[in-house]
Amino acid sequence: VPFEYSMHNFLLRYYVAEFGLDPDVDIQIRVVPPPEMVANLRAGNIDGFLGPDPFNQRAVFDEVGFIHLLTRELWNGHPCCAFGTSTEFIQKNPNTFAALYRAVLTSAAMARDPKNRELIAKVIAPSQYLNQPEAVLTQVLTGRFADGLGKIQNVPERADFDPMPWQSMAVWMLTQMQRWGYIKGEVDYKAVAEKVFLITDARKHMKDLGQPFAAGGGYTKHTIMGKAFDASKPAEYLNSFAIKKTA
Repeated sequence: VPFEYSMHNFLLRYYVAEFGLDPDVDIQIRVVPPPEMVANLRAGNIDGFLGPDPFNQRAVFDEVGFIHLLTRELWNGHPCCAFGTSTEFIQKNPNTFAALYRAVLTSAAMARDPKNRELIAKVIAPSQYLNQPEAVLTQVLTGRFADGLGKIQNVPERADFDPMPWQSMAVWMLTQMQRWGYIKGEVDYKAVAEKVFLITDARKHMKDLGQPFAAGGGYTKHTIMGKAFDASKPAEYLNSFAIKKTA
């Protein structure tokens, strides 16, 4: 996985635990920078990886691995990459922060449109950006890809760029941090989620840009591997797992 606090780590832990494996006992999870994942797979240093595109597809392209499943099969619409800054930066540079936020939202809106995907692949392929074969990026972004098992898959929704920072997603992350011992003791889920995930700012800037956005609060329902998650009942959710670290 790319980082101990990444969604990739939490999704991998959730996945193996659902099948009865303790991720801290039955397997070994290592942190490996995504650009180094394919080389480590080729060398036999790791058995597999749950990491960000396009490195999954690059392993197939290089004929050193196959795609077991897409993380959307675990949680369709799960959060992944994020635009984040410190509170201090926002307070000292409000106009710069607003400009950066609008740039991210504009880029996300462009990237969500399927007709732009092949152009984006061409633009970000060169060495000054991702330094990856254009064919790899095109497969990822269009969702028509070789799976490494002899089949061509067609999953147009493989990658999405939804800019809504749902606070309920933050609450889920906090439950998993507690579950695996990354944080201990009582947690004010709501306070932390609403301090970090600035959904009001998102809606304001999306409105200013004339972009459609989901109205209402910062909480919505999610389904992870068939199990519903209600952010208003995080303690019940956390206690429902058979495999977790005990205090």
